[in-house]
Amino acid sequence: MKIINAIKKEWFLVGMVIAIILAVFSAEVGRSGGVLHLDQLTGIGVAIVFFLHGLNLSPQAIKAGVSNWRLHIYIQSATFVAYPILWLIFGSTFLAYMPAALAFGFCYLFVLPSTISSSVAMTSVGKGNVPAAIFNASLSSIIGVLITPLLIRLFMNLEGAELNLMDSVISIAKLLLIPMVLGQLLRPLLLKWIDKHKSVIGKVDKVVIILIVYNAFCDSVINGIWRDFSVSLLAACIAICVLVMLFMVHSIQWGARRCNFSVPDEVAAVFCGTKKTLAAGVPMAQVIFGNDPGLGMMLLPIMLYHPIQIFYCAMLANRYARQAQSV
Repeated sequence: MKIINAIKKEWFLVGMVIAIILAVFSAEVGRSGGVLHLDQLTGIGVAIVFFLHGLNLSPQAIKAGVSNWRLHIYIQSATFVAYPILWLIFGSTFLAYMPAALAFGFCYLFVLPSTISSSVAMTSVGKGNVPAAIFNASLSSIIGVLITPLLIRLFMNLEGAELNLMDSVISIAKLLLIPMVLGQLLRPLLLKWIDKHKSVIGKVDKVVIILIVYNAFCDSVINGIWRDFSVSLLAACIAICVLVMLFMVHSIQWGARRCNFSVPDEVAAVFCGTKKTLAAGVPMAQVIFGNDPGLGMMLLPIMLYHPIQIFYCAMLANRYARQAQSV
């Protein structure tokens, strides 16, 4: 009974582990474009999550999130300053001990923008400042369309290709702003419904994260990252991704506390400032690197980092949630 109760209490983490194990044996089922069409399903799930955020957020809360300029500067600096500094410090070491394509893959990882869906979802699970997370995740994606190619060109001496900012803005609006605005518009009509089904609504974002993890691991298996590289090289990449994740998470936590941010602001800073997007990273890489034969190796770091960041941040979100409940 104790084991069953523990599983019920930690169903989110158990679900994450099961999703990873299932991905190894059913990659064809869960891959993007597969039988389940999880890439589309999770997109719908993300829209639902943002719709529910729109229902839950008061206009005053959104205004407070947008106006928190110190937090915004802190988060964007973590994404587009702190991470690139890692390449400036360790780039020559990567190039000395790794194939050039793999080393530049870490360079690409460090200059990518943040995620949208999982950053907001993790902030929500961790009882953080969701309005600030929504604002910063969206801002990071828009800024990244311009900053990422510029930093790649600076670090790798590539010409880079022009990216369509308007397409990115439209995509973000479809994914985030439209569902959220719709939720805001329907908020007066659905307030009683929200209060009645609060326990169910609180589980939706966790279920979406589990599906995203399953989809991400299935895609990793299908793309052969577990077989196309030597075991030692793969182990080194995983170790570096884990170390970078741990260093950035706890550095951002430490900095947030030194800046006297509230706990909800710290949660938003950690989950928005440490994430790197796979969904936007892969198509951007195809545009920036074109038909480079080393493209697969360049994508390895972000494909490894993505599930690692989701898994670790999910555990951290649960910890923040327990701390919030105990207060």
